[in-house]
Parts: sequence; C-alpha cells; structure tokens
Amino acid sequence: MKKTKWADHYTRRAKEEAWFARSVYKLEELDKKFRLFQPGTRVLDLGCSPGSWSQYASRKVGPKGRVTGIDIKGPKGHISDRFTFLEADIFDLDLGGLLAKIGKVDLVISDLAPQTSGARDVDAARSMTLAQRAMEVADHLLKAGGKFVCKVFESSDTGQLRALLKSRYKEVKAFRPKAVRKGSREIYLVGISKKAT
Repeated sequence: MKKTKWADHYTRRAKEEAWFARSVYKLEELDKKFRLFQPGTRVLDLGCSPGSWSQYASRKVGPKGRVTGIDIKGPKGHISDRFTFLEADIFDLDLGGLLAKIGKVDLVISDLAPQTSGARDVDAARSMTLAQRAMEVADHLLKAGGKFVCKVFESSDTGQLRALLKSRYKEVKAFRPKAVRKGSREIYLVGISKKAT
C-alpha cells in the first residue's frame, strides 16, 4: 500500500485507538503539560469537528463534567452522553444567548483552522482572525480562574495576540506539541487563570 504524506505515526495510531482524528494527540500533550482537565470540568470546544478533541475532553471530565462543541458541521460520530453539539459559525454566535444556554465554563479550547490558500501571509491572517474570535468567546464564557487554549499559525502578529492574552490571563504560554506536522507553523497559546473582570 502506498503511503501518503498524511499517513504518519499519529494518523495510524488514531485509527487504531478509535479517535476521530490525529489532532487528539496535540490536546493530550497540552493536557499533560498544562493540566487542562479535571473531573467535573465544563468545557467549550470551538471548531470541534471532526470531534477528537471533544472525545478526549469527554473522557477526561468524568460523569460530572460537560463538553459543548461548536462548529459548522458535526463530529464524525457519537462522542458521549456528556457532549452537546451546537451547529453554528463562531462569527455568528450570540454570545449572550450562548451564555444563557450553557453557563460559564472552566476551559475553552480552540483548534479552529482556516481554509488554507497556500499563501503564508493570507493563511496566517485568517488564523489570527479565528484565534481573536476564540479569545472573544472566552472573554464572555470563561470563568475567572479558567484556562484558554487556541491554535494560531505563527507569524509576526503572534506577539500582538500574546499581549492581548496577557491582559486577560495571569500567565500565557506558547507550546508546539510533537504531534504537529513537520513544516506546519501552528502553535498553541495557553492562557492560564483568567483574570476577574
């Protein structure tokens, strides 16, 4: 069988372990480093399709936790009774209505990615727009003391996003999981302990 460039170790492992996508291993690394999940954690997963991050989160939060996933299309299959899917474009979200529906959460995770064009500057700008919107959602939905994780394509503007996050969180870290594909410019910014407003 001919291997494609996408058929790497993590892709094969995800298939063997019944995860919906290889991206689960990025979240696993982030969790191990920053202790994102505890039993009972309430999670908002932005850009949740194909669903591997919500799968992982649902297992980690235990029976008293809740995971809400938002995307323009649903996950690949059933995730968990602890999981609720809301079909929406994050730019069209009524944040007040969402807050009334799900309440404040302990953790916002975003693996949102733009449709890539192949033009590095264009793709980085689109990724930055998604990350900024994820931050706005977290501003409204995340409890004081909560954590925020978002993907962004590294560029000259990444420092500005970090500065914005530093105004909102007690600590901000940048992390590149080993599971990120070689050649990719994606990194994850982690806001630790949201400041009270």
